[in-house]
Amino acid sequence: MTKSTATHRWAAVIVNYEAGPLLIDCVRSVLADTSAGPVELVVVDNGSRDGSVEALHAVFPEVRVVRSPGNVGYARGANFGIAASYAPLVAVLNPDLTVAPGSAAALVGRLERDAGLGAAGPRVRNNDGSDYPSARRLPSIPVAVGHGLLGLWWPSNPFTKRYRQLDADPALARLVDWLSGSAVWLRRDALDAVGGWDERYFMYMEDVDLCWRLRRGGFRVAYEPAAAVVHVQGAVTSRHPYRMLVEHHRSAWRFARRRFHGARVALLPFAAVYLAFRATLAIAEHAWRALEPARGG
Repeated sequence: MTKSTATHRWAAVIVNYEAGPLLIDCVRSVLADTSAGPVELVVVDNGSRDGSVEALHAVFPEVRVVRSPGNVGYARGANFGIAASYAPLVAVLNPDLTVAPGSAAALVGRLERDAGLGAAGPRVRNNDGSDYPSARRLPSIPVAVGHGLLGLWWPSNPFTKRYRQLDADPALARLVDWLSGSAVWLRRDALDAVGGWDERYFMYMEDVDLCWRLRRGGFRVAYEPAAAVVHVQGAVTSRHPYRMLVEHHRSAWRFARRRFHGARVALLPFAAVYLAFRATLAIAEHAWRALEPARGG
C-alpha cells in the first residue's frame, strides 16, 4: 500500500482549461473541506495560456499540477488526474465551481457505505441559488427528440421535464441514470472495471457515457443532496459557443452509435440527420439571442 492510499480516503481531480481566477476559488474550497480528511488533490491543466496555473502556484505552491500535452478534452484530462492519484475514491471537478463544506463527508461516506455504488454526485446550484438539474434519466428516443426540438425555446416542455427530472425534489437523495460530470465522486475500482472515461469524447456526453457503462457493469449511480457545489455554468465554454455546440452534437452522435444495438442500428441514419438539424437550430437560436441587445430586446 502506498503512503497516499494509506492516508487519503479520497482524491480530487480538477480539470482546468483557462478558468482564470475561478481555479483558485475551486482549489481553495476543495482544500478547505476536510470533512472526509485531507484530500489528495491533483490539478490537470489542458494547455492553458491565461496564467491560471501560474496564479494558482502563487497562492497554493504545494498543489500538484499535471500538464497534459494540450487541450486534450475533459475525459482525457480526467484520466490523467485519476492515473496520477491513488485514493480509492476520486472526485472529478470542473474548475469553475466551489465545493460546500461537508460535501466530501457526505459523498465519501455514501460511497464507503454502499459498495454497489459506482458514482455519486452532489446537489449543483447556480450562482443565483437556483438548482441545476445535474441528476437525470437516460431518455428514450421519443423523449430525446422532444427535448432536443422543444427545449431550446420551451424549457418547461414535458419531454425536457421528464429527461431532466425537473419534478424530482432536489432535497431528496435518489438513484439516477447519470450525473453531471462537472462534479462527480467515483469509486476507483468501478472506474477500472469499465475502462475509465472514454477519451474519444472531447467535450459533453462523456458523463452520460461513463454512467451508462457503470450501470451496465452492475454499479449504481446516486444523487446525494447532502453535498453541494456552486457552479458557474459555461464560464469557460461560453468563450467558444459555436464550437461547443458542434462538439455537443458530435458527442451525442458518438453516444448514439455506442448505445444503439441490434435492430436499433437501423435508426442511426435518422439520428445523424436529426442531430445535424438540431445543431443547426441550436446555432441559429444562439445567434438570435446574441443579436437581442442590438434589436433592443
